[in-house]
Amino acid sequence: MMELHERSARAVAAQVQAGTLSAVAVARHFIDRVERLNPGLNAIVQFDAEQVLAEAAAVDARLAAGVDLPMAGVPFTVKDNLWVAGRRIAQGSRLFEDFVAPRDAWAVARLRARGAVVLGITNCSEFACKGVTSNLLYGATRHPLDPALTPGGSSGGAVSALAAGLGLLALGTDAGGSTRRPAAHCGLVGFKPSNGLIPHPWGFAEPNFGLSVIGQLARDVDDCAWLYDQLLAYDAADPAGVPIAVGLETSAGLQQPAGGLRVAWSPQLGCDFAVDADVLQALQQRVDALRTGGWQIDDADPPWPAEAREYPLLALQQAGLHALYGARLADARDRIDPVLVAQIEAGAAVTPAQVARALRLKEKLIACLAGFFERYDLLLCPTTPVTAWPLDQLGPPEIGGRPAGPRGHAAFTPLFNYCGVPACSVPAGTVRGLPVGLQVVGPRFEDPRVLQAARKIEKLKA
Repeated sequence: MMELHERSARAVAAQVQAGTLSAVAVARHFIDRVERLNPGLNAIVQFDAEQVLAEAAAVDARLAAGVDLPMAGVPFTVKDNLWVAGRRIAQGSRLFEDFVAPRDAWAVARLRARGAVVLGITNCSEFACKGVTSNLLYGATRHPLDPALTPGGSSGGAVSALAAGLGLLALGTDAGGSTRRPAAHCGLVGFKPSNGLIPHPWGFAEPNFGLSVIGQLARDVDDCAWLYDQLLAYDAADPAGVPIAVGLETSAGLQQPAGGLRVAWSPQLGCDFAVDADVLQALQQRVDALRTGGWQIDDADPPWPAEAREYPLLALQQAGLHALYGARLADARDRIDPVLVAQIEAGAAVTPAQVARALRLKEKLIACLAGFFERYDLLLCPTTPVTAWPLDQLGPPEIGGRPAGPRGHAAFTPLFNYCGVPACSVPAGTVRGLPVGLQVVGPRFEDPRVLQAARKIEKLKA
């Protein structure tokens, strides 16, 4: 019989709803796992077993009173940059180590209202602005398959915990791939929905204006799509919100075949991005197996403008960080991660003209990808060009036989944040015993199509 942490979130919720399993019993199982396994991972950084049990007991009481709770008893984790009422939430920063959230983030409140239980708060890089999960407040999170490696970032705590069976679902954020890349490194499904579909109207000030969304993490596509469905909504308090959520649910259409779609495979994304040869081979085998299975897949690259390279809008993040935290360099420089100090200082040099050019480039990127999706229904590309690397490195020094900067490992994800489109990383085999992910991208608001295709890829044996 499968252990609770091996079951799907939907199956556990159904059992708790039916009364064959209590939310408290579920909570005890996961509390035991956190207490035994988390010290070796440092994935969950805020954990209170009594609070988890109390929340689970309240779910059982609500069920006994006849309340309909579709997510009854499902334990989920929350990234350390999303508010959980009454809990210390720090964005991985010593500047916020004493901050107590005054209320739940919208997504957290939504899941709790539906009966899910907060298991703990997961580690992230400071301000979620670094591609590995380490900070001065909590230290580094380790990869669940090899503690000498990083799970990536910035949602590394969320994926490390989930892959180790510490929870059944996880909430992250994604401003440039922070949900998808760590998911790829740890063999999970990570989804970045279209901008505006999942409300996030309050919380910490966001350095990545208009780019960051709430990301969903699960062990399989069905659970990820289910989590997406639970969160899909419109809230007028969210300035990015789009009031068209009805009809974008995935649960009804996930079983439909993905055949007949026009699909493009772009192994270097039209930007000559470096990819390790064995990673590319594994992904190519998956694409070839899809072709053998009847998918119509062309080799085709989006026609990006010449400026579309590795993190072409990074100046916006740097300027945003400086606007929020530049003044703290005078009195708290030693309390900020040196990598973030460098970004904040770079932001001080960003001129208004650079910001304007970056915003114009964003418009060009959106137009180019939209034109590409007039010819294709889906785009496939790597999620990351490498497997996980040593814990003490910001990134691998070399990718595909070429020298790599600190963001070379992250090149394949941010363009889709700039364009606001849905993108999902789905497990696509292993290389040297470590997971790799294939990224499925669709036009804006075609989130169900992306998840449907991801499910087909997940079930495929290359």
